[in-house]
Amino acid sequence: MGSRVVDSADVDPRAEIGDGSSVWHLAQVREGAVLGENCVIGRGAYIGTGVRLGRNCKVQNYALVYEPAVLEDGVFIGPAAVLTNDTFPRAVNPDGSLKSAHDWEPVGVTVREGASIGARAVCIAPVTIGRWATVAAGSVVTRDVPDYALVAGVPARRIKWVGRAGVPLEDLGAGKWRCPRDGDTYEEVDGELTLTASGAGDEESR
Repeated sequence: MGSRVVDSADVDPRAEIGDGSSVWHLAQVREGAVLGENCVIGRGAYIGTGVRLGRNCKVQNYALVYEPAVLEDGVFIGPAAVLTNDTFPRAVNPDGSLKSAHDWEPVGVTVREGASIGARAVCIAPVTIGRWATVAAGSVVTRDVPDYALVAGVPARRIKWVGRAGVPLEDLGAGKWRCPRDGDTYEEVDGELTLTASGAGDEESR
């Protein structure tokens, strides 16, 4: 099947682009980056050195994914979102000399399966965005996001639970939740949510 890389994209020959993936105009994919199958890298997006994407990921226009970020399968990165890699950024050392790659240690953002990062959101490394979680547009994430959480604000805080379909869950009481779109059911224990059954009645194996 192969991949599609448009002429204006800058893809280092040492990057790995999975079958069915597309890299669009003015995007840059650095050396050592790995894209799984069927990924889409939008116009002007940046994928840093050694960044790893699973299958079926979408990185929208002008998003910046700095190394050593890891995106698991099915991750969505919205337009102009930023995944940082420097906890204490400075252009210069204390003596005024320009910092080089040897003067700091990059730290990455991990985005787990199915999670979505909204437009212009910023994830401050090192943080982990949980499975199927959603970061609202414009949010600034400064701490780990639980699975299935919808977080918003500056700094981002959980405001709802969302299911795999991405819509807010209905509160059934007694720690039970249900997705109004696909019928999946969930249970909340000690501030963590787990999928208990799909709408078809299949138990999730965890």
